Amino acid sequence: GPCAMYRRSALALLLDQYEAQFFRGKPSDFGEDRHLTILMLKAGFRTEYVPDAIAATVVPDSLGPYLRQQLRWARSTFRDTFLALRLLPKLDGYLTLDVIGQNLGPLLLALSSLAALAQLLIGGSVPWWTGLTIAAMTMVRCSVAAVRAREVRFLGFSLHTPINIFLLLPLKAYALCTLGNSDWLSRKVANVPTVGEKQPVILHPSAGRGPASIGG
Repeated sequence: GPCAMYRRSALALLLDQYEAQFFRGKPSDFGEDRHLTILMLKAGFRTEYVPDAIAATVVPDSLGPYLRQQLRWARSTFRDTFLALRLLPKLDGYLTLDVIGQNLGPLLLALSSLAALAQLLIGGSVPWWTGLTIAAMTMVRCSVAAVRAREVRFLGFSLHTPINIFLLLPLKAYALCTLGNSDWLSRKVANVPTVGEKQPVILHPSAGRGPASIGG
């Protein structure tokens, strides 16, 4: 996304593949930064993390746009994981673990949450061990990320766990069931008349709340 830079000569070699993304026969153009990185790795290029880089981006400022963003990201994660499976043995060990964790982690967390809920409703006992296990695994992952990035504040991501369980897990389940949907969910398309014809124009998500930003 806004935090990545690509060598122009490398991008030129992959431009045709990059612009022709399809999933189940339908055009797919979200998750493009992840897709481009996978294409780069498949072509033999390498990526490098620069911890001192500073970049600015725009983030959702309310719950609705945030959930739509997460739904879009979940779909792109599941899609591009299939594309990246053959690359996993060649990647850095931590990156391979992270890719596996992004896909198996939500599944294991969902199963643990359902088991805990069943224990509470059927057995009438509080699932302390399940809760402690989830908390421990969360702290382990956040600690590894904090050490590798040399950022203590990454430990704060552990507070994201309740949001993950109660909001994002159901969202990811829905994303997995609707992988064929390529709607961006955050853009509005309007037909603006030009000389003798109508041309689709992408409007900024904030259109209607102020001056609209229009892009081709």
